[in-house]
Amino acid sequence: MMGFWQPVTNLRDYVSQNPPGATFFLCLLTLALSFICLSSYSSTHTLPNPDIAKDWNHLLSALSQFQLCVKENASSSDLLSSTSSALMEQEQDRRTTTNSIKSLSSVTRLHLKVPLVVTSSSPGGSLKDLSLHTTLNASQLQLEGTESVNLTLERLSGNTTYTCLTISAPANLLPMSLLPPMCPASEKNISPIHVDASNEMPTASQTCYSLHSKNDPTFTVMLTSEEQSVAVRHLLEVSGCLLTVCLMLCLAAGLTHSLTRRNNWNGLDLQNEPLIDA
Repeated sequence: MMGFWQPVTNLRDYVSQNPPGATFFLCLLTLALSFICLSSYSSTHTLPNPDIAKDWNHLLSALSQFQLCVKENASSSDLLSSTSSALMEQEQDRRTTTNSIKSLSSVTRLHLKVPLVVTSSSPGGSLKDLSLHTTLNASQLQLEGTESVNLTLERLSGNTTYTCLTISAPANLLPMSLLPPMCPASEKNISPIHVDASNEMPTASQTCYSLHSKNDPTFTVMLTSEEQSVAVRHLLEVSGCLLTVCLMLCLAAGLTHSLTRRNNWNGLDLQNEPLIDA
């Protein structure tokens, strides 16, 4: 009976006779090894928090998809009348002591320095003392809800990689976990230009402005060390369970074929026994 325990031979026979079972075993083994590699990577690297669906990188990236174009038939008086209320609100914000966050009922106003580059579609368009004002729907910025979001972009003098962004929206829509730095107060009273946001290509007669965002890793919410430890422990526990199942499958395959071979051998012995005359 001891001669029938041949693990390598038994497993080879099982693989050749049961391809679906062998494929299932390889899938479990691959999954277990993948979880082990993932846990090793997670223990040595800082990972972003998957529960935080929105951050300022996502918001700025969504904003940079739009072309901000001045209305073709808008006169200077129309532009001034449409932005007079925005000017008054902007001036009030500059007089606040914090100059960064201002809440009025459920609406939050932020005046932040963000990594946005403003460029003009007109070759001779001047970006000096430029301020743009527009209103977008929250869904256009990939935010939950249908509320309106007021935006004012003011180009910083002497800085081409950052822009002052004044955004007014309900507090529950904006990512408040990690805020960009507050924008310094401007000494000039710049009249904002009212623009329309569009995904379409501008016409030759339109004056449009493009936005280019840069991903800033400081805006991404990362997992804490405790959260990463829990994730690594769970991955190792699942890997251990999968490896245990793989081991049980190997033992079952080896024992099954050992018993089958022994039964076949016993059957041959019975057939080879000589008949004894009564």
